[in-house]
Amino acid sequence: MVILGPLILGCLAGLALGGKLANWSAISLRWPWVVIVAMLIRFAVAGTPLGRADWLRYVYVASLVALIAWTLWNVDRLFGIWLVSVGSTINLIVIAANDFRMPVAQSAAGPLVEAGRHGQYVLMDASTRLPWLADWIVVPGWLGGVFSPGDAVIGIGLGIVAFAVTRFPGSPSKLDQASAGTGSNPP
Repeated sequence: MVILGPLILGCLAGLALGGKLANWSAISLRWPWVVIVAMLIRFAVAGTPLGRADWLRYVYVASLVALIAWTLWNVDRLFGIWLVSVGSTINLIVIAANDFRMPVAQSAAGPLVEAGRHGQYVLMDASTRLPWLADWIVVPGWLGGVFSPGDAVIGIGLGIVAFAVTRFPGSPSKLDQASAGTGSNPP
């Protein structure tokens, strides 16, 4: 829900302030398939039996690097996407520091407690490096799960992107023009 929840909330806020979902069709992104492939890799490594293949954690890390590069490449096209870059980089740092696996707090690990590790996830223990950046934030309920501070930054960034695209027609640069008091209005 770190992806879907903020996107929905951002869209709803944009709609509440007069935006339109049709604005999403006007976005022109470079290589949008990179995001789709990165999300499919994440799901395959974390949510399927493929996660048992130890080498796939490196594929996951490579997809995370590609996603960071993509967000930076599209920073001029999506207002707020730079926050997704920052959050993803925070996650990449903690993953790289822990043998290319994201540590998860034992109290929130669920079935991972028995396995010890799965895909890109591993149980947090005394040897965990940068534990404050790992998955330790527990959100209960149907939106629940365990998240990292990097995930929280990603969620905030996605919410801002969704709000900006929904609220402001055309390119996200319209938001920049509105906040700067400039635009295409003739003198």
